[in-house]
Amino acid sequence: MQPLNLPTYSFNTNHSENRDWIFDNFRRNWYLLTPEEWVRQNFARYMCEVLGYPESLLLLEHTITHNKLTRRCDIVAYNRLGQPILLVECKAPGIVLNQKTFDQIARYNMVLGVNLLVVTNGLSHYCIHYIESGGSYTFIREIPSFRSITDQSSAVI
Repeated sequence: MQPLNLPTYSFNTNHSENRDWIFDNFRRNWYLLTPEEWVRQNFARYMCEVLGYPESLLLLEHTITHNKLTRRCDIVAYNRLGQPILLVECKAPGIVLNQKTFDQIARYNMVLGVNLLVVTNGLSHYCIHYIESGGSYTFIREIPSFRSITDQSSAVI
């Protein structure tokens, strides 16, 4: 798989049925190793190992319902109270991150209502702080660590 703009991690992979598979430690199952899955697995590992998000508080491919349609959020991080605090949308490295991508994560956030959104294709990463009271979005320089989010009076930014 293509090198990403993330630290290098080792994964349990397998080649069978003329396809490559990756074991997802979060979902405890094997998944087809697509370019998007490669980004999802690497970014989730980055969140745990670099940013300090507990593995037990991340959900990958989390199902939500929006306008009576079922959708899957790539990664949702929760605080220790079980509240969603950060939403990540992953795209394959060859996909350009554009307004359509940001609109997609904004629609998902209409269901979850988090203050932090991340969009990544494994090469570029954008973090957005959503201010609900004004309905505005601001790009922030760095993706906050779990500790920096949860240290703020055990609440979301």
